[in-house]
Amino acid sequence: MVEEAKINDYLLSEERSGGKSGFFFAFGFAHARWEVLRNALLRHAAAHEVASVSETTHGVKYTIEGELQTPDGRSPRVRAVWIIDVGKDAPRLVTTYPLEGVRE
Repeated sequence: MVEEAKINDYLLSEERSGGKSGFFFAFGFAHARWEVLRNALLRHAAAHEVASVSETTHGVKYTIEGELQTPDGRSPRVRAVWIIDVGKDAPRLVTTYPLEGVRE
């Protein structure tokens, strides 16, 4: 699950995302087409192996690393963290950010 608020109010928010928004904007993602980033993140999760798993009091977190397909055709490497909350069955996106040594 990737909610519109997670994309527009967090990943593409210049006030809250700690610079992540500039990264995503630079690769062609935009508020007006927030679903493009959501779909890219869902494809990212399906295309790459889980790099690590950790159990927390809130649920089980899964970290996935790999190339992200972007609107401008480049493929930067990102890390996405997903969680399956206690009592839930479906994972939801927690955060996504660029990895060191991003390949453009």
